[in-house]
This record gives sequence, C-alpha cells and structure tokens, in this order.
Amino acid sequence: MTTQIDSTQPGAVFDSSKITVIYVLGGPGAGKGTQCAYLVEDFGFCHLSAGDLLRAEQNREGSQYGELIRTYIREGTIVPMHVTIKLLENAMTEALKEKEGKNIEGWADGKGRFLIDGFPRKMDQAIEFDRTVCLSSKVLFFSTTEEVMLGRLLERGKTSGREDDNIESIKKRFRTYENDTMPVIQYYASQDKVAQIDSTVTIEEVHNAARETVQKLFSEKQ
Repeated sequence: MTTQIDSTQPGAVFDSSKITVIYVLGGPGAGKGTQCAYLVEDFGFCHLSAGDLLRAEQNREGSQYGELIRTYIREGTIVPMHVTIKLLENAMTEALKEKEGKNIEGWADGKGRFLIDGFPRKMDQAIEFDRTVCLSSKVLFFSTTEEVMLGRLLERGKTSGREDDNIESIKKRFRTYENDTMPVIQYYASQDKVAQIDSTVTIEEVHNAARETVQKLFSEKQ
C-alpha cells in the first residue's frame, strides 16, 4: 500500500503555496543538469543538485559526513536520506535569505522557486522531504535509454574529474536508479504530478518540452 501525503503538510518547514519545488529525475546522464540550467534562465529558479551538494559536503573541511558520503558515492549507492535532506533544506533557506527584498520575479513576499535535481532517489526520501521540508508541486522525468546514458557519461568522464564516471560505477548507478528511483516516479505519476520528457532528442527539443511543462504549472498556480 502506498503512503499518501497530506496536501497541506502543516509540519513542513516551507509553505508549498508560496514555495514551488519541482523534482528533476532521470537516470544518470539523462541531461538533468543541462536542462535545469535552461529553466533557471527561463523562470528564475534556484537549481539545487543533490549530487553537487553531497560532493561539496564530502570535501568540506570539518564535515561530519565527508567520509560517509565518499563511501556511498564510490559504491554508486544512495547516501542516507537525513544527510541529503538536511543539505537541501539548508540550501533552500540560504537561497531565500539571499533573494529576500530583491523583488525578483517568483521570489517576492516570501515566495521561491526550486529545481531539485537528482532527488528523491528512493520512496522514503520522497515522503520525508514532502512531509518535513516542502510538498513538491511537480516531477520532471527525463527518460532515456541505458545505452545513451552510458555513452554520455563515459564522454563526460574524460573531463569531469568525477570518480563515479566509469563503466563499473555507471552500471551500478543505473541499477540503483531502476530499482529505487523508478518506484518514486511511478508513485508521483499516480498523483498526476509527473511530466515525462524524452531526453534522447536534441537539447533544444527537450528544453522546449520542459519549458512548456513549467509554464503550464505556474499558470495553474496563479
């Protein structure tokens, strides 16, 4: 039986009537980061990459989570959710403070817009973040094939410097994605919150589809 989330979420840190959270999901190499960069330009989002936050934290001097994060990333498995959720909550709080009083579209009067990239990757993460931090509004699901993902990541690995951009880690990450993240996508689809976008086509075509989806969401929220 699937756990249902109360739409009001009275115990959450952020009010979802003011704060828009869009999850950006898809397998490794699906182009999530590239498309997030376009949507930031289009709509003034704050783009938070769960993976980037974790990689920064593992290298932060004095971090209590550094060695733990390094181990999980190296193995291609999922970092304990309390770590990732706290890093995301802190980053959201910082972004709201930074934009406060600047009269930026989408950020006035305590409002905010967040693209959360590569999260949630498991059902417990999805339920816990929605319950305690902010109820999500939409999921952008960039779908592609394992073959395309592998090719993209191996190419990226030539210059990225990321220790998980190798065949062994990539295959582990894809299995983790299939086993743990696809049920999350199916869960939100049952709530009519998922927009599936084919990311095997050109970057421009993917961007157009993503932009139209987000524009429709904001029109509905007005």
